[in-house]
Amino acid sequence: MNILVVYPYIPYPIDRGTYQRVFHLLRALAKDHTIDLIALSEKGERLEHRGVFESFCRKVVFVPFEHPPWPRLFPNRLLNPLPTTIRHWWLPQLADTIGNMLDQNEYDLVHVCDIVMAQYFLKDHLEIPLSVDRSRVDLQFQEEQHARMPKGLKSSLLYREQTWKLRRFEYQVASRSSVQVVCGPDDKSFIRSEVSTKLPVQVVTNGVDLDYFSPKSTDVPRDAAPTILYCGAMDYMPNVDALRWYFAEIHPRLKKQVPDLQVLIVGKAPTDEVKAHGNLPDVTVTGGVDDVRPYYRRAWAHIVPLRVGGGTRLKIPESMAMGTPVISTTIGAQGLNLVHGMDILLADTADMFAHYTERMLHDDVLRQKVEERGMQTCRARFGWSGLGKQLSSYYAQHFQPAKNSHEHN
Repeated sequence: MNILVVYPYIPYPIDRGTYQRVFHLLRALAKDHTIDLIALSEKGERLEHRGVFESFCRKVVFVPFEHPPWPRLFPNRLLNPLPTTIRHWWLPQLADTIGNMLDQNEYDLVHVCDIVMAQYFLKDHLEIPLSVDRSRVDLQFQEEQHARMPKGLKSSLLYREQTWKLRRFEYQVASRSSVQVVCGPDDKSFIRSEVSTKLPVQVVTNGVDLDYFSPKSTDVPRDAAPTILYCGAMDYMPNVDALRWYFAEIHPRLKKQVPDLQVLIVGKAPTDEVKAHGNLPDVTVTGGVDDVRPYYRRAWAHIVPLRVGGGTRLKIPESMAMGTPVISTTIGAQGLNLVHGMDILLADTADMFAHYTERMLHDDVLRQKVEERGMQTCRARFGWSGLGKQLSSYYAQHFQPAKNSHEHN
């Protein structure tokens, strides 16, 4: 098959969770299909990595851009039917590039990343099947995020305005999509209940590069003192909220049970709130690091106290692959189908989260059991090669190549 792929960013270097998913799925698709790639380059960044994609794509086009300024509330925002977060990604130069590629080549399918890129195919290019790969379901994320934000009249009104428009846009994208690819069954259930009962939805869970994330990939030993890790992009609201909850309600309980506890917070672009946690005794905020694997190996356990879902949740398979056991909220591990007490420990209250973390740190037998079972599960289910093959096979089965498909000269 000939597939046109459109991304809102250049997913290399792989320094964000979403980049893991889109990069590895793209490379897997290219093993079975002919791929042409269009990707946005914000402010001309990452253009030097073209060769990485040219090694497995037929054509690679990077489109430099800068986001337009956010519109004023009235009249620009309120009178526009599109959600502001979607309209922010409308770029005439990208629309022209897509049009040129479709004029010059024949494709059997367009694969876009997230619904911000789907808007380019709602009124134009209707003859070609559209697949939308979603690192999160935007409407679901918006609702969960609002539940954790401070309430006020203005914020509530803006939320209602944004959600109404976003729901309408979700309906439009669903009616145009030939399939939507989501990270887990919970995302599929939300789409089924809130967006469309007819839209084909394919679940392709997030995974991990098993060659890169391996206990043998670093010789760094476990820390001598009991150490827990939280890893992720530290300017991402769900991660900031997770740490807010951890330090407000879980950490004080845990510190009483484990007085020599050390906490590592690892991830790029920490906000001021995240940096402030580093002022606490025995808490280290590293910021971005070149290689996260030594930190996984240093930690006795990895905590995932997420209260807002909709993310890629790549930190859990990575940690499991590195042999670092995980304690998570249920929402933090959504879609991974992990067994509590075997692959992972799950807790949704501050008391239980502190309790299970303390058990993981003090019970060597439990820690080793979860560590070994987690690595086994990861190797069996979360390798990108197998996950990519799932998606590639689905496309081959459901989107037949045109008999006379060819490239125009």
